[in-house]
Amino acid sequence: MTVETFVPNASVISLTDSARKHFEKKVADRDGQWIRFSTRVSGCTGYAYVLDFADRPEDSDEIVKVSDKLSVAIAKDAVPLVRNTEIDYVKEGVNGIIKYNNPNVVDECGCGESFNISA
Repeated sequence: MTVETFVPNASVISLTDSARKHFEKKVADRDGQWIRFSTRVSGCTGYAYVLDFADRPEDSDEIVKVSDKLSVAIAKDAVPLVRNTEIDYVKEGVNGIIKYNNPNVVDECGCGESFNISA
């Protein structure tokens, strides 16, 4: 007999401290809102990341509890594309930019709008 340990959402996504603080502030300003992470077909290489506010997660979403103040809903169809992705928030001058460190990416378009993963 073997025993398997299942840790849900163990490596779907992670957020840097900077991203966690950024999104905690965003949801605090929007009482009851969630951050929902998904992808869509886009650009010249395949997919684009989508971060939205949502009133609640969809039934099929994966939920990642980032902190006591923040949970992120991840669209089920996006999970294979974003597994192990680290989301970062970087200040560049006066602008804040969300950056995705996705180890699955094998190709990106020149402008950074879209990405593709290995099959």
